Amino acid sequence: MQDLWRLPAADVAGLVTSKQISAKEAALAALGRLDAVNPSINAVVDHRPQDVLAEAAAIDAAIMRGEDVGPLAGVPVTVKVNIDQEGFATTNGLKLQREVIARSNSPVIDNLRKAGAVILGRTNCPAFSYRWFTTNLVHGDTKNPRDAGITPGGSSGGAGAAVAAGIGHIAHGTDIAGSIRYPAYACGVHGLRPTVGRIAAFNAALPERSIGPQISAVSGPLARTIGDIRIALAAMSGKDVRDPWWVPAPLEGPAMPRRAALCLQPDGLETFAEVKAAVLDAGKRLERAGWVVEEIETTPPLREAADLQTKLWLGDGYEAQLAAAEREGDPGALACLRGNRAKVFPFDAAAFSKALTRRATLTREWLQFFESYPVLLMPVSGELPFPDGLDMRDDDSFERVWRAQLTQIAIPFMGLPALTVSTGLVGRVPVGVQVVSGRYREDLCLLAGEAIEAGGTPPAPIDPVG
Repeated sequence: MQDLWRLPAADVAGLVTSKQISAKEAALAALGRLDAVNPSINAVVDHRPQDVLAEAAAIDAAIMRGEDVGPLAGVPVTVKVNIDQEGFATTNGLKLQREVIARSNSPVIDNLRKAGAVILGRTNCPAFSYRWFTTNLVHGDTKNPRDAGITPGGSSGGAGAAVAAGIGHIAHGTDIAGSIRYPAYACGVHGLRPTVGRIAAFNAALPERSIGPQISAVSGPLARTIGDIRIALAAMSGKDVRDPWWVPAPLEGPAMPRRAALCLQPDGLETFAEVKAAVLDAGKRLERAGWVVEEIETTPPLREAADLQTKLWLGDGYEAQLAAAEREGDPGALACLRGNRAKVFPFDAAAFSKALTRRATLTREWLQFFESYPVLLMPVSGELPFPDGLDMRDDDSFERVWRAQLTQIAIPFMGLPALTVSTGLVGRVPVGVQVVSGRYREDLCLLAGEAIEAGGTPPAPIDPVG
């Protein structure tokens, strides 16, 4: 069977489970695709083919014994280089962490394997996972397979590029300010930022995270179909007591009216015409699927939430983060920290307390909003995916990038789930929409996402272009 790497994860798992193909065949196809296209995009920065084939052989042996190997039976997936995988360096794009070799797996790795997945390789991210662009001094640049002149997104840029180019059927990413949603948007695939507490995560190889990342950073899936996002979410959501924030919430919540709010310029976002058109088109797709869609002028606060999220992310321990970035010498990381210094420093105990207090108030406002509108449809970014490296051109460009990413930065402050649905292309440049819902209502995001997806998405996987 040719080109297995083209298939959705669900189809591969079905073929492996029914013994129409072996997990080894799926792994060999994935490795072949990696060898063919990764040199031109540098999405996967660490992989060991013999380990991949050994994992696949274990799946095949279990199936021969009549065991249920899980919903991702033999499916090759990639994982981001900022989570622990036993025997691999958890670099997070840093020379400083080249020798930080994990002695155990992150819960994400363990849960994917429990579901039958085969870990194909580790994907690139910017230094410290700070940027919406993906380059660093240890692994180099990742290119967008749709157009090398635009960013693949970040910080899970390697994940987005890999899955768009057919390197693996599902990609793992992490998101504290858009790092799943933006690479999906930029690479023309789908990406889900789950609710905080949905997917257990922990890196034993690194120091404990500060409180900001603990209450806002998540792991989640990127994939070429919403169906594969759904399967990946279920697989990644397994219990693991190493994450004290993990919650045993059901994947399906109570039925809600199919009612969505549509907002083109949430909290004053400067939204480009092509992005507005994509959001309006997605609204029409929902209406054709039987949803009631109401356009609203604005949403509960996003700008304040984004400001406070930036402070929790970059301001808590700012001087230590800056010192580490200076030791690393990464220009993008330094630009991120120096460019935000006036916004986030100093971040004293009073400011910290105020931020956490306001988090409760703003989250309450959002949860009340979702009682009226179970789903919100809005831009992922104010602009189409940026020219690669735009934030490094000059001060105005840096501010332009951060201004456009308002919705991505804000949503994590409330710990909410959000889904990027890729809807089309403007020339070769992808465009899409963001679907947001209440806590632990990823099911509503996915329900709306499937209706939007049915109206058309960019073709994927694709061969990389220059």
